[in-house]
Order: sequence, then structure tokens, then C-alpha cells
Amino acid sequence: MSSPKVLFGFHAVGVRLKTAPKSIIEIYYEPTRRDARMRQFLEKANEAGARLIEGDSMRLAKLCGSHGHQGVAARVEHIPQVHSLDDLLDSLTEPALLLVLDGVTDPHNLGACLRVADGAGAHAVIAPKDHAAGINATVAKVASGAAETVPYFMVTNLARTLGELKERSIWCIGTSDNAPKTLYQVDLKVPVALVLGNEGDGMRQLTRKTCDELVGIPMHGAVESLNVSVASGVCLYEALRQRL
Repeated sequence: MSSPKVLFGFHAVGVRLKTAPKSIIEIYYEPTRRDARMRQFLEKANEAGARLIEGDSMRLAKLCGSHGHQGVAARVEHIPQVHSLDDLLDSLTEPALLLVLDGVTDPHNLGACLRVADGAGAHAVIAPKDHAAGINATVAKVASGAAETVPYFMVTNLARTLGELKERSIWCIGTSDNAPKTLYQVDLKVPVALVLGNEGDGMRQLTRKTCDELVGIPMHGAVESLNVSVASGVCLYEALRQRL
């Protein structure tokens, strides 16, 4: 059995309270915080029958490994996710919408990408094991609960995985500053995997070569590129717009 993990922040703990309250072992909260948000949170926790433990800010920071806990943290049991990407794809009844991240190692960026993936209805986020951030408490907090709802698959060989997606007729579209087409000139209603690199180096060369097509996000200002989580939002919501 997997060891318990820690979630912190109102969003992350609140989503677990809403979706899987029985998986919560205990919730720590800062009793000196008595504002409306904390009162509403504690009311929901009590309604869910969660075990509540008082703890000062330093105790929560030590538990979370961060001072950004907002006065709330929880020890929770691991929730089993879909076992494999193949299982997920086999279960879909609509065209796949996947987000592939190559080289995103910052947990804040990963959390923001998961959050936007959840909002746009992406079916999964995929990343390579050796060039990516894993799910940790910081990712979960920034994701505002999306780390609990969006499957995150870390694969051994990203290029091979993209090849397997292509065999399933999932169109792999990479983003590039010098692409011949823009995002708005491609059909995103078909099964698609949107592939983004980090804002520094972009995609690795092999990942780039494996994509079926490259597109760019129009940039009309002085900056050359967007933060990867912002770019993910632009791409995923354009796919959603086309599918509505």
C-alpha cells in the first residue's frame, strides 16, 4: 500500500474533501485564523466527518515543506488512478485531448498546467520521467485540486509514446516559435495530443521530429514566448472552443 501524502492549501484539500472524503486521514488547521474562508472550510470538513487537528503555522510548514499552506494541510491516502495510458485511451468515448509536456521541471509550472488541463477537459497530461517534475505537495497546491482529477503519466520514452499515440490515430501537434502555421489554422476537433516544451529550450529535438505537425502561437508584443502554463491554456482552450 502507498504511504500517505500531504496536500495543503484550501483548493487542494477542499477538492479532496469534495471528491474523496474517506481518503482523508486527518486535517491540520491553524486555529488563529478565524476568517470566513476558514470557517466555511472547517464547516465542510466537519460535515464530511474529517478528523481535525489544531496546529500552528510552523507545524503546518514543517508538515508541508512550505510556508504557503494558508493554514490548512491534510494527510491523505493515495487514490488509485487509471493504471495506464492505454487503459485511459481505451475507455474514451470522445476524441482524445491530451497535453504533452517535454522538459517542464518547475513544480509551479506543472501545477498550473494541470489546473488548466482540468479546466479545458483534457483527458490526461503526459511527461517523460527523466525531464519532468513529479507530483508533490507544491504541484498539488498550485493545481488547486487538479492533481487529483487529471491523470498524469510519466513515460520512459516520450518519442516512443508519441509514436504509439500516432498509431492510435491521435494527431501529435507540437508548438514552435518558427512554425509555418498558427494554432488557429489546424483542426483540433480530431483526436489530438498538444506537445509543449519549457519556455527556455522548448521541445527536445527528437520530440520535435516525432510530432506530426508544428504550430505557433501568434506573438504581437516584445516578448518572444509565453510561460508554458499560459501556452497550454491557449492551446487547450482553442481545442475546446473548436469542439463546442
